[in-house]
Amino acid sequence: MKHRIEQVKKRINDTAEACKRPVASIRLVAVSKTMPAEVVRDAIEAGILELGENYIQEAKEKINALATFPVTWHFIGHLQSNKAKYAVRLFDLIHSVDSLKLARELDKQAGKVDKIQQILVQVNISAEETKSGIAADEAIALISAISQMKNLSVQGLMTMPPYFYQPEKVRPFFAALRKLRDEIDGRRIPNVSMAELSMGMTGDFEVAIQEGATLVRIGTAIFGKRS
Repeated sequence: MKHRIEQVKKRINDTAEACKRPVASIRLVAVSKTMPAEVVRDAIEAGILELGENYIQEAKEKINALATFPVTWHFIGHLQSNKAKYAVRLFDLIHSVDSLKLARELDKQAGKVDKIQQILVQVNISAEETKSGIAADEAIALISAISQMKNLSVQGLMTMPPYFYQPEKVRPFFAALRKLRDEIDGRRIPNVSMAELSMGMTGDFEVAIQEGATLVRIGTAIFGKRS
């Protein structure tokens, strides 16, 4: 596993240098869903600092088991409003806020534990019916509404583009998210940061970095194929 992690980090560094971006501006989120706690522990001991989980119950067990490690936990899966209270207790950054209903519940639950919950707004940049995320043309209105909430802090955007075998086919979707980020950033909405772009996975993260990704979510290249 250490070798795989080093290889991924090298690819991130090489890509950053080739497109003249600071290596420190790109963070690796190791997607540890379905992996048992002992495997995740191995990854942490091999240098992983940030971990992404998709399911609340599974993540809760792992986060508790690995509580002594100083790592950052990201929630990257689809989040239902009725799980919001668990999400704010477990996760440092929630990538998948895609509705006003969910945002309001997260704000309420974060208020109960006196926390400012950092979030990303998930945008369905490809307008696929099977994908979660707010429509691109509705994202600004949602972010403006969230900016009024005391216990949420918007840090940027996330997307999951269509799956292609050729990474170049995904580039227009990453570019579109970056363009949307720049437009929102230009509006200078109070209490909103557009510092983060969460995009890119094992098959296409180099293209995502070239298009501005700050968080790349990588599972298979680190943990191998999931059973």
